[in-house]
Amino acid sequence: MSVRVSTLDSGLRIVTDTLDTVESVSVGAWVDAGTRHEPAEINGISHMLEHMAFKGTKRRTAFDIAVEIENVGGHVNAYTSRENTAYFAKMLKEDLPLAVDIIADILQHSVMDHEELERERAVILQEILQAHDTPDDIVFDYFQRTAFPNQPAGRPILGTSDLVKSFGRKTLFDYMHKNYSPSSIIVAGAGNLDHDRFVELIQAAFCELPSRHPRNTEPALYHGGDFREARDLEQVHLLMGLEGVAYTDPDFYAASIYSTLLGGGMSSRLFQEVREKRGLVYSIYSFSSSLADSGVFGVYAGTGAREVEDVIPVVCDELLKSTHSVSEEELGRARAQLKAGILMVLESTSSRCEQAARQLLVYGRPLPTDEIVSNIDAVTKEDVVALARRLTASNLTIAAVGPVDHLEDYDAIAKRLN
Repeated sequence: MSVRVSTLDSGLRIVTDTLDTVESVSVGAWVDAGTRHEPAEINGISHMLEHMAFKGTKRRTAFDIAVEIENVGGHVNAYTSRENTAYFAKMLKEDLPLAVDIIADILQHSVMDHEELERERAVILQEILQAHDTPDDIVFDYFQRTAFPNQPAGRPILGTSDLVKSFGRKTLFDYMHKNYSPSSIIVAGAGNLDHDRFVELIQAAFCELPSRHPRNTEPALYHGGDFREARDLEQVHLLMGLEGVAYTDPDFYAASIYSTLLGGGMSSRLFQEVREKRGLVYSIYSFSSSLADSGVFGVYAGTGAREVEDVIPVVCDELLKSTHSVSEEELGRARAQLKAGILMVLESTSSRCEQAARQLLVYGRPLPTDEIVSNIDAVTKEDVVALARRLTASNLTIAAVGPVDHLEDYDAIAKRLN
């Protein structure tokens, strides 16, 4: 196995996935802090911090960071999720020390310059407005808030305009100091690198992280409910969801297979029945989204104001059919799709880097590919049917944006799943 893990005395964990047939390396720091770890009054701070990290350190200006990376043909990026924040770079193998140095620098020596903060605040406010103006994007925020009301798991990753306007340098530093400790960070590397040498580089570079502060994470408690926003649009953007599974749930792999066969591709039940046979939608798909302690299973459809009347009964029928039977053919096809996706990402150092880090965060260890494939192969038709019954027994979540006048009321839709 090419994956190795080391833990420094500070608690910082390091994972590498060596692939000596490539010329590149991907390096990143995955921080165990995201939207669900934010108090309500600073919702969106993780995302703003992700933006500000590249805006200058004690040794580098924002321009210096960009120039140093692009001088060697590399690139950097970052993202914020509900449970973690990631900062990563990809460069040629000989530039590994530079990649490590830049990631370490932005996480330990960011200055949060006032002028840069005001500029980036304006950028994030535009990002929030853009999300609001994109109905097939904002409907997912409404869905999450409805599924997990009045709790961190339901709050938007971007925060709100009013909150973003209120964040100052001290708020950013305080949040970073509390959450960016060695035991909360995993540094991952993938590609043409040596594990022991990588550990030496990390140990030398990551030596000024703050001590860990106690942190209570509020549990994610799925609730469900109904949200509709009437807009003058050509389509209704509809999400129907149910309580899903956590990453560590025994049904995790069954949920992945179920999502694939129900609405994961052109051969899936929903695509064939709703789009191909009836022409009711342009886009329809299902998804299984997990958290450490909960999750959601959902179906998205973009459809016309009148067509939505016909889409909902068909989607509900397909959900109910799957609680009775699943064919061996579609089970095999879903397995093949999942396994192909897992194996194909192994061709990318960036994907391997992220996979190793996320597995260490979620499971406390890297998962061998053979083990994942075995878990997929072990799922039976009976497992998928039982999972479908489990999902449809939970409370329904509805979120819709657009011309919603012809959308059935919540109770009527919920009754279709009984």
